[in-house]
Amino acid sequence: MSVKIAVALAVTISAGIALSSRAEARPEMVGISGDYTPGTIVVKTHERRLYLILDSGHAMRYPVGVGKTGKQWEGTTKIDGKYLHPAWSPPSEVKRDKPEMPDVIPGGSPRNPMGVAAMTLAGGEYAIHGTNVPNSVGGFVSYGCIRMLNDDISDLYQRVSVGTTVTVTR
Repeated sequence: MSVKIAVALAVTISAGIALSSRAEARPEMVGISGDYTPGTIVVKTHERRLYLILDSGHAMRYPVGVGKTGKQWEGTTKIDGKYLHPAWSPPSEVKRDKPEMPDVIPGGSPRNPMGVAAMTLAGGEYAIHGTNVPNSVGGFVSYGCIRMLNDDISDLYQRVSVGTTVTVTR
């Protein structure tokens, strides 16, 4: 794995906050308003939901985990890479918080916070990725990445391509 990929994936860690009810993988077709181009991914941090815009009034909606307090961001970027079972290297901020973490966690390891797939986002060290801690989906849990259930990231991964626009709002 290249250093760029490791760094791009490195800002998220699954400490996992146990939630009272576990999110279940089941993207839903929903109505949506707003001026979005079909194919765009919209993450509404306050809702802890990701929307894949299908047309001017419809989207697929997925539950997500988002950045914890002080780690949230907003803006527009693009998917710049897609990876199945990626290895993960914790960034310096995570290593500072958890110095016992290994330098690399191999892809496929149950300790790997990327889950089954990751899509890196241009211009930063963030990704939309799966998780091996499903109870964390639906919370404010990450270092800024967008965390999805493994079944949901697998579904979204098949629907979008490198270059897809991603808009994150608070």
